Amino acid sequence: MEKRNEKFRWVIFASVLFTYLFMSAQRTAPGLITEQLMLDFHASAATIGFITSIQFFVYTGLQIPMGLMADRFGPNFFLIVGALLTGVGNMIYSLAPNEAILFFARILTGIGDSTIWVNLVLILGILFSKKEFTRLIGVAGMTGSLGFLFASVPFSAVIDFLGWRGTFLLSGFILSVCGMFLYIILIKKQQQALFVKKESEREKLSVIFRRIFTTRQAWMLFFCHFGIVGGFIGFISSWAVPYAMNIYGMSRMDASQLIMLSFTGALIGAPVIGWISSRLEEIKRPYIFFYLVNLCCWSTFLFFDGRPPIVILVFLFLIIGFCFGANSLTFAAVRQSFSVKEAGFVTGFANTGVS
Repeated sequence: MEKRNEKFRWVIFASVLFTYLFMSAQRTAPGLITEQLMLDFHASAATIGFITSIQFFVYTGLQIPMGLMADRFGPNFFLIVGALLTGVGNMIYSLAPNEAILFFARILTGIGDSTIWVNLVLILGILFSKKEFTRLIGVAGMTGSLGFLFASVPFSAVIDFLGWRGTFLLSGFILSVCGMFLYIILIKKQQQALFVKKESEREKLSVIFRRIFTTRQAWMLFFCHFGIVGGFIGFISSWAVPYAMNIYGMSRMDASQLIMLSFTGALIGAPVIGWISSRLEEIKRPYIFFYLVNLCCWSTFLFFDGRPPIVILVFLFLIIGFCFGANSLTFAAVRQSFSVKEAGFVTGFANTGVS
């Protein structure tokens, strides 16, 4: 590999990670202003919850199509358009005069958001060896958790300073700039890039679908990812702050600190769990172990009828966040079990489990 290309792949990786950081933050940030939106738009909790969750429905629905397109055409175009759509969606969200525009804005954001992870995993698989991939997928997972962490206390502080509209407008502007920067890196500098699109014989979609959907490993990754990621993201993005405020009487800032603790656990969990897996030289056992720990933590809420003592609550948020870091093992398993030419599709299929 040319020395210039050797360095340039790290420029690509860093640029995509920076964009992923802000995309991750905007996923859960609306949960901080659920009650404010209910007040400003005179809307019910069900309405705001539906508006917030529509992004995840769109994100989930597009994972498999995005994986197929990424395998066939490479990640460049989709990453650029995704960052721009997410940025525009956030800016429209900040200017929305009614619930219909809020709804439309979250759809745009969901479309843009659906591009980032599949193409990020594809980039890692193309540019880096299996050994590098195992290490860097943990870094990528940590970056996502850092974005979630940013969307807790720091984002809440910005909301207190700029208001929710000003904060989301600023977030949208930053993501739009990220999209333009990716255009420079991935298109203007494409003569240096290590990939533009894959030149290979294309299989029929029916053949690809039949092969993947009849593979037990693919379904295992789907359901495990659902168990680890789905509940965590769904709860944190919409209801964790209202839950802490209404059940425990916390202020929004205190509730944000509780969520920040969970994201701190996730931030630590991704590289630590990746290191454990690397040391054991296997993926299955650590994946199952942290999955079961995660299940026990969620079951504890049921045991205490939804209101565990505050000390236990803090511990639960920390451990659930830590176990969330095991989601990076899903994609390490994809890299280990499937060929590069179908990695995008399998990644998208597994990532559909976030629903």
